[in-house]
Amino acid sequence: MVKRIEFATHGGPEVLSYADFDLKHPADNEIQIENHAIGINYIDTYVRSGLYPVASLPSGLGTEAAGIVVKTGSQVTGFRPGDRVMYAQGPLGAYSEVHNVPEHAVAHLPEGVSFKQAAASGLKGMTVYYLLNQTYQIKRDEVFLFHAAAGGVGLIACQWAKALGAKMIGTVGSAEKAQRAKAAGAWETINYQTEDIAERVKEITQGEKVNVVYDSVGASTWIASLDSLKRRGLMVSFGNASGPVTGVNLGILNQKGGLYVTRPSLGGYVTNRAELDQASKALFDMILSGKVNVDVPEEQVFALKDAQKAHTTLEQRKTQGSSLLLP
Repeated sequence: MVKRIEFATHGGPEVLSYADFDLKHPADNEIQIENHAIGINYIDTYVRSGLYPVASLPSGLGTEAAGIVVKTGSQVTGFRPGDRVMYAQGPLGAYSEVHNVPEHAVAHLPEGVSFKQAAASGLKGMTVYYLLNQTYQIKRDEVFLFHAAAGGVGLIACQWAKALGAKMIGTVGSAEKAQRAKAAGAWETINYQTEDIAERVKEITQGEKVNVVYDSVGASTWIASLDSLKRRGLMVSFGNASGPVTGVNLGILNQKGGLYVTRPSLGGYVTNRAELDQASKALFDMILSGKVNVDVPEEQVFALKDAQKAHTTLEQRKTQGSSLLLP
């Protein structure tokens, strides 16, 4: 028996329970991993609430952690017990002491990157990698807009943009978060509580606007994002923290300058071993070189049994950067 967090009904953080779980032996292609640090992602709240439905209940939660290989299935060739590993796209159930994960989803973890750093940055860091390098290739000196700049993905994006020599305008919800984003490498910040996003983008760029907007907020920033784009610009909608964008009238893209929209996720960019190795290596290289720092503040590290509290804190927007669960 191992301990894990599970939920038997959809709802708020209160549906999460700390329970015993009968973990099976790893299947032929699976690796059994003892989790040392578990990543919390906003997507976990969508799964818990029912926005992203699960196959059956009760269900485990979480897709990301770092730890040590305990056992391997008979067909596994690239890993052995004792290896340090990270996974960011595992099957649901990473909020657990031990978890079985398919070999294709597991990356080797270099010695210089801690379990906490890996669990805090796997999904978020590889997301920033594909956003800034593949969905659209950000160039040196390029000005672009990135929402939620003090969030887990946002703070990594601030640092990555700075490393690329680009000029990231980050939106934030408070003066304190603006300071945090600036310290991480944001070129300019916009406080969406007190400022009009599109107007400020126009001002900052002297009327030019930007080629690309990265938006994980969703419904509440959709129009402001479109209004911040140059003619034929690209709107990258990669999350929905304020609710999903629905009922889109495609005509609006024409009215606002023949805009493009994409709705990517890591699962569309990392689909096999080669793509996982490429994205994880790019992230680990950034951490090892010191260009990206993903250390988690103590008050955002929770015991596994306190997952309810962790989700409440996240949804109340009280966190900056990444949060972790420790088994």
